[in-house]
Amino acid sequence: MGRLGAERLCDGWTVLTHCNAGALATGGYGTALGVIRAAIESGKRLSVLADETRPYLQGARLTAWELHQDGIPVRLLTDGMAGHCMARGMVQAVVVGADRIAANGDVANKIGTYGLACLGKHHSIPFYVAAPWSTVDLATPDGKAIPIEERASGEVTHLGHRRIAPEGVEAYHPAFDVTPAALVTEIFTERGAFRPHALPRS
Repeated sequence: MGRLGAERLCDGWTVLTHCNAGALATGGYGTALGVIRAAIESGKRLSVLADETRPYLQGARLTAWELHQDGIPVRLLTDGMAGHCMARGMVQAVVVGADRIAANGDVANKIGTYGLACLGKHHSIPFYVAAPWSTVDLATPDGKAIPIEERASGEVTHLGHRRIAPEGVEAYHPAFDVTPAALVTEIFTERGAFRPHALPRS
């Protein structure tokens, strides 16, 4: 999947990614980061903008660390900066992983992914998903059928053990969101690269 995705990235591009889809999350080469690594190994010069990915900061703690260790140019963004960067022409592609892909091509991933897809669509920036075929759930017809975990309020209202929100204020904290297939440019798996509406049925 890394090699397939790498073919879609052009020399000199800056790629935006969200959460961690590298070796620390998936083992080995990684999924979204595998696409970036494969492109660089093929001789392309890329840089990466990594969303910090609140509230657990996987992008800041894990993705930025992996890319820095590999010598891949990376800059960290807060999650709310992506639209600004796209509007300024600083992003040429978005590449993310996936926690589950429904039969119709809807993609569940870390909360914040859907917003990136919407922004990418508005700015005509391709939105790519890299995931192993085991992530594709043909028994789930669409994203509406994917259960979304809602995590504890305290994970948002507190930073470590320190409360950062006023006492009495609770937080809504879905851990994932669903990106509709219509916003996904292409899905890369070890079985091939597919348009979301053309996923194999077996």
